[in-house]
Amino acid sequence: MAEDIASETFLAAAQTWGLEGPPPNPTAWLYHVAKNKARTTLQREQVFRTNVTPAIKGLAPGNSDPEIDLSPQSIDDSQLQMMFAICHPSIPPEAQIGLALRILCGFGILEIADAFLSNKETINKRLFRAREKLREENIRIELPSPAEITSRLGTVLTTIYLLFNEGYYSESGNAILRKDFCLEAIRLCYMLTGNASTDQPQVNALLALMCFHASRFEARVNNKGDIILYEDQDTTLWNTELISRGGYYLSRAAHGDTLSTYHLEAMIAYWSTQKTDSPEKWENILQLYNQLLQLEYSPIAALNRTYALARANGKQAGIAEAIKLKLIDNHFYFALLGELYTNIDNGKASENFQRAMELARTPADRAMMEKKMLSITSCLKRTSSP
Repeated sequence: MAEDIASETFLAAAQTWGLEGPPPNPTAWLYHVAKNKARTTLQREQVFRTNVTPAIKGLAPGNSDPEIDLSPQSIDDSQLQMMFAICHPSIPPEAQIGLALRILCGFGILEIADAFLSNKETINKRLFRAREKLREENIRIELPSPAEITSRLGTVLTTIYLLFNEGYYSESGNAILRKDFCLEAIRLCYMLTGNASTDQPQVNALLALMCFHASRFEARVNNKGDIILYEDQDTTLWNTELISRGGYYLSRAAHGDTLSTYHLEAMIAYWSTQKTDSPEKWENILQLYNQLLQLEYSPIAALNRTYALARANGKQAGIAEAIKLKLIDNHFYFALLGELYTNIDNGKASENFQRAMELARTPADRAMMEKKMLSITSCLKRTSSP
C-alpha cells in the first residue's frame, strides 16, 4: 500500500510539475500529497479504520494527526535503519540488492528486472521471499548496537559494492539506468559517512573507490553503446570533481589501522585516474594488486594484476603469468591474452579474440571482440601480401 501511494505521488508530481513547473519546496509538496493520499486510502479501508488506526494513533476521534518528523536528519536515520534491516545476513545477496533498489532507491520492478536481465514476475517473487524472511526472522528496523555495528557493517558495504557493480559492469543496455545505480550506491555510502557510528575507514575507502570509478563513466562507452578499453579512453571526459572527491575520502580512510580490500581497490582506482603512463604508475598498481591478492584472492583481481604486470614489465611477462591462470570460462581472460599477443603473435591474438567473442555474454562485449579480430585480420593480410 505504501509503495502504491509513493508511486501515485511521484506520478502526480510528474503530471503537475510538467505543466506548472516545480513548487518552491518540492520535498514538502511530495510529503503533503503523499500524506493526503494515505489519509484517503486509509479512510476507504474499513478494517484499518476500525482495528488498526485507534491502536496507532491512540487518540480520540476528532483529535489532530500526530506530528511526523520529516527533517533531513530523521529521513537519513530512517534510511540507515532500513539499510541495516535489508542487509541482514539471513537474506541472499541478490535479494538484498533488490530490496535496496526498491525500498531505499525507489526503483520500479521493471527497472530492477532490466538491470538483472530478468522479468517482473521473477523480481516480484524474489522480493516477496526476502520480505517474508524479514518477518520470519523478526528483523527490527533499527541501527544495531555499537558492538554489532562492525560485524553487520561488512554486509551493508558488500550490498552497496554489488549495487555499484550492477551499474558499472551491467549487462543491461540501459545506459541511464546503469548510471543511476552507481549514483544511488554512492548516495547510500555517503549516508553512512554522515553517521558517527558508521563513519569508519572502510566506509570512506569504498566511497573513494566508487568516486574514482564513476569519474571515468562517460569515457567507458561511446554514443553507440560500445565499450571503450582503458587505454583508448578520452581522458578529457574523466570527471575531475569526482576524482577530487575520491581523493578526499581516500584520505579520510587512512585514519586508524584498518586495511581492507576497499582501501587497496581504491588506491588502484586512484592510480587509474592518473593520466600519466609512467612505469611508476603501473609498478604501484602491480604492488597494490599483490597486496590485494594476499588479503583476499579473486580470479578477476588476478587477471587485472596480469594486465598491470604486462604494462610494468612487458607483454611477455604478462603472457607467462596469464597462461598460469587458466580461466578458460572467462571471456575477459581470452580478451586479455588477445591484447598481450597482439603484435607478438597475431595468429594467437586472433584465436584468443575469437574465443573471447564466443564466451562474451553481451552484444557490446561481442562487438568489441569482433572489432579487435578485424583489426588483427587486417594486419595479418598486410604482412602476408607480397
